[in-house]
Amino acid sequence: MNLPMPTPPAATLTLLDPFGFGRAAGRYWLDAFERSVLFMDVMRVRGNQYLEHIEQTKPSVLGFDAEVLMDGRDLSRPVNYELLRILPPSGYPTDPQMRPFVVVDPRAGHGPGIGGFKPDSELGVALRAGHPCYFIGFLPYPEPGQSVEDVVEAEIAFVRHVNRLHGELGAEKPMVVGNCQAGWQIMMAASLEPDLFGPILIAGAPLSYWAGQRGNAPMRYAGGMTGGSWMTSLFSDLGDGQFDGAWLVQNFENLNPANTFWTKQYRLYANIDTEASRYLEFERWWGGHVVLGGNEIQYIVDNLFVGNRLSTAQLVTSDGRRIDLRNLRSPVVVFCSKGDDITPPPQALGWVRDLYEDVDDIVASEQTIVYCVHDTTGHLGIFVSGSVSRKEHAEFTANMDYIDVLPPGLYETTVSDAAQRDDAELIERDYLLEFTSRSIEELDEVVQHSPEDDTRFATVARLSEINLGLYRLFVQPWVRGMATPESAHWMRRMHPNRMGYRLFSDRNPLMNAIPVLAEKIRADRHLVDEENLFRVLESIASSQVTGSLNAWRDLRDGATERLFLDVYGQPLLQSLVGLGGDAHVHRRRPGSEPEHRRFIARRQAELSEHVAEGGSHEAVIRALIFVLGGAPSTDERNFKRLRATHAELEPQLTVADFKRLMREQFFILKLDREAAVEALPELLKGQTAEQIAGHLKHIEHVLAASGELSEHSTERLARVQGLFEQAIDQAPILEAEARAEAQAWVASQAEAQRLALTDLEGLMESQPVAKAEPVAKAEPVAKAEPVAKAESVAKAEPAATRRRTTTTRRKPGGNKR
Repeated sequence: MNLPMPTPPAATLTLLDPFGFGRAAGRYWLDAFERSVLFMDVMRVRGNQYLEHIEQTKPSVLGFDAEVLMDGRDLSRPVNYELLRILPPSGYPTDPQMRPFVVVDPRAGHGPGIGGFKPDSELGVALRAGHPCYFIGFLPYPEPGQSVEDVVEAEIAFVRHVNRLHGELGAEKPMVVGNCQAGWQIMMAASLEPDLFGPILIAGAPLSYWAGQRGNAPMRYAGGMTGGSWMTSLFSDLGDGQFDGAWLVQNFENLNPANTFWTKQYRLYANIDTEASRYLEFERWWGGHVVLGGNEIQYIVDNLFVGNRLSTAQLVTSDGRRIDLRNLRSPVVVFCSKGDDITPPPQALGWVRDLYEDVDDIVASEQTIVYCVHDTTGHLGIFVSGSVSRKEHAEFTANMDYIDVLPPGLYETTVSDAAQRDDAELIERDYLLEFTSRSIEELDEVVQHSPEDDTRFATVARLSEINLGLYRLFVQPWVRGMATPESAHWMRRMHPNRMGYRLFSDRNPLMNAIPVLAEKIRADRHLVDEENLFRVLESIASSQVTGSLNAWRDLRDGATERLFLDVYGQPLLQSLVGLGGDAHVHRRRPGSEPEHRRFIARRQAELSEHVAEGGSHEAVIRALIFVLGGAPSTDERNFKRLRATHAELEPQLTVADFKRLMREQFFILKLDREAAVEALPELLKGQTAEQIAGHLKHIEHVLAASGELSEHSTERLARVQGLFEQAIDQAPILEAEARAEAQAWVASQAEAQRLALTDLEGLMESQPVAKAEPVAKAEPVAKAEPVAKAESVAKAEPAATRRRTTTTRRKPGGNKR
């Protein structure tokens, strides 16, 4: 039996064919030469693009047209920030009554615009959904004396302005997106002015800097390995009071030397015919370095990077206001990724366990926290990747109203592909956003908190204060005496990251021949086959270089971590900086203030009085929360059905009223679940049997929207059905009671009229006869009139009486009859 022989790869055939080997070598070297010239030409364009970009007054990579609404330089405390209104492109109509959408760009060494530099971006998603969009960007140089607190106050002023623009139109409070470093700025602003903000989305934002999993968070050791924040002050002094953002960018690049020094460039070289536009688009932002004020970056490093004071409520403003993230009243969505080495999930989520002891503590603070952990995307991919924007950001944007009315608590959300689900026919879009309640213990599986590591980082913070004080006493006067604006300018210009762009631009005479050669090559390009032996060897060699650099990175990071843990774990060093005694609590969960505890006690007392108060709205919402409280998860479809239900019951019900109604009923159930559930028939008093049956049908329709219920939820639904049926059985009895009360009221009115006439007759008999005759003539009319009135009341009064006897104190969102 003859079996077919497998066809050997082209590379193997080349080795067997000497002439083919020579031809393959010639074709490869011609292609390699052409790719080298084209690569150099792309680098030349990159350099020209960089020079053109940094010489602009307001450089930005924002891909949408915009107009300036507020300039931060005009504020009482000037800053280099501005509020822009995004002008929607043709075919993207916006509805001014929809929730405004505000994107705040990160200021971590790069220029503004990354949140909307391409159609598939955070802004692009919101524009397609019809939201009015705004953008908070910044200029390349800070204002003199500008501080972090000034920036936060400016962002508060910008959000307040957006509220004024859309509040008069009936729109909800704006959804605010904070990317990376903008995330903690927005959280600080919302803690100071919680009433201005709608839902908050923080993407890749580090809030808890000491957190991190060993072996997977190398940046958190940087402060300890440099002896604290004194080097930040040194570079600010050398910059004449300004800190070059290129140093921050270089720190990011050092995290992944393989990508920085080889992979990124080789990918361009290997795919020079198709990769150039994407590479140049990204490099336009990556190389757009900006400058930070010296006191700004010092505040950030001292209080956030090294001190970790934001997540433990230790920051206080200059006018004495404590920046406590527990003051937030807006739902917070935390989006992070396991593939992010700059802001790993523990740093994005650690603040939750730092501030709250358990979920009950979150609920008592009336806070809703939702987190989503992506599996693979890197730091920039969280807010730059088109695939992430089309999936996660699109779902967050589409479901912000749902997130806004979620009961207080901690939730994990996942985005699933609708096509891969069994209930795909029930899902309207390509993806489905699902929410699952979590506990602090479950969150700790992500955060992986370590008290021993906390002690080490507290040691770094104390040592940083000591070293900074010594630097300011002995070195800073000399450095500031030597630094001038000219020396600072040249130091920035000679930074390796900046020089790399300049050297390959047209300003270098050695690059003059490159564009001419590149044009001729493009006119007659000789592409090599991907199966060419030498092209295959090239790819193998590239993989070897990448692997070697990755091995060096792992060795470096492992040694750094081991050195950090050993040095700052020494009991002697910890004692020398004041952490040896039990009296020195270096890190503790912020306690609840007496005022906050009294507020919670008053709130609980108020709610306990209103368990049996309300109407059909309260009954429907309470029943739904009770049933869904037994489900392992919920999703956006429940919210859509619920909103449709209320649109039928009361069209003027706003999202804000709906949110208040949802939260109030949630807290009533949380306070006394059994009493709250048993009060459902009482809430339905005054409704007819048909109306109550309609409410029950709506509840069942909402619960059926997300597929089959869990066993626990099914049991709860059966209990709700029994209570509603009990109310239906009582409805005719209530109507009979109302009619009896109405008849009694009519009879009492007739008796009052009769007594009044009797008194009148007695009065008439005591008067002279001459005056009594007209009265006697009018007497039949006087007696008949009350009877006529009584008959009309008897016809109209039962319904009114029923309303009066069954109407109770209404909350926002209750029935208005």
